[in-house]
Amino acid sequence: MRRNLGACLGAGLAAVLWSGVAQAQIKMGVGAPVTGPDAAFGLQLKNGAEQAVADINASGGILGQKVTLKIGDDAADAKQGRSVANQFVGDGVTFVVGHFNSSVTMPASDAYNEAGVLEITPGSTNPQITERGYPMLFRTCGRDDQQGAVAAAYLVAHAKGKKIAILHDKSTYGKGLADETRKALVAAGVRDVMYEGLNKGEKDFSAIVSKLKSVDADIVFYGGVHTEGGLLVRQMRDQGVKAVLMGGDGIASQEFAAIAGPGVEGTLMTFPPDPRLRPEAAAVVKEFEAKNYNPETYTLYSYAAVQAIKQGIEKAKSTDPVAVAKALHEGGPFNTVVGDLSFDAKGDVTRADYVVYEWRKGPDGKISYVQLDK
Repeated sequence: MRRNLGACLGAGLAAVLWSGVAQAQIKMGVGAPVTGPDAAFGLQLKNGAEQAVADINASGGILGQKVTLKIGDDAADAKQGRSVANQFVGDGVTFVVGHFNSSVTMPASDAYNEAGVLEITPGSTNPQITERGYPMLFRTCGRDDQQGAVAAAYLVAHAKGKKIAILHDKSTYGKGLADETRKALVAAGVRDVMYEGLNKGEKDFSAIVSKLKSVDADIVFYGGVHTEGGLLVRQMRDQGVKAVLMGGDGIASQEFAAIAGPGVEGTLMTFPPDPRLRPEAAAVVKEFEAKNYNPETYTLYSYAAVQAIKQGIEKAKSTDPVAVAKALHEGGPFNTVVGDLSFDAKGDVTRADYVVYEWRKGPDGKISYVQLDK
């Protein structure tokens, strides 16, 4: 009887241990504005991460473990973003893709850093995010000092003698991008004729448009996202202002054109080379297209963030976020749908590949962004 009881206990213990291994899961979260004015971008982050996790799990997971994914809606609000971060920490999430807005990523990353959670943001570009020295914070996108330099270089080369006004939406991202572009313009000897902030959430920009008229602006550089940017363009055209608007990656959405209307033609924008056209992304793009979804702008940068986490875990041979962060810093390059990525000591990608686009009407009558040669 004792032998049988011991055998039963041994078998029972083995079953429990085996069950624990079989059920082991890697908990991942996506923090993004699923609702609110920036929901178009939040959907991109959500869809990109979900597809990446689905593809990974279909291939056997990571180190034999399946990945579970939680979605946290930060609504582009800093306080809600911190709440999402706290909820993820409480739920045992150890890897996070997000957030999108720089103003949300800043406080959320404080919580992740305190809890030892590894975070990769696909869309927060404010330089200060990675300047704080958080060892487990990364991004698959570039920085606004890089983006602003490209925008300024284009304006210096192509808008000589033009009057440039600079606007921003007072957000961490928008003002940061406007200031970086302004700094680069000043360094090149170009002074703006107007520098103003507008309020996110406002619908009437008549006063701003009137000021643009008064300074006779030829070009309006705008730091902000597509919602206010689209309304600004529409109201500029309605009031007879023909100045060309130039924005950053915050207007890189087809919703920008939908809000702005026909007057959006000629708008300039900085963003990396279209990731949908990369050969590395071809198979994944087909997966999205089969679902009637256009994986524009940050969708593939979110997918790439999950890929980087996977390869970091495999390189570290561990799911410990500290070990994975070390592998991401020291490993590289990591093969992703947006190309090979390596991270520097700050967690920034080592390549800066912003280019300039122009919004144009295609043969089908649809207005979209087209990369310029130079």
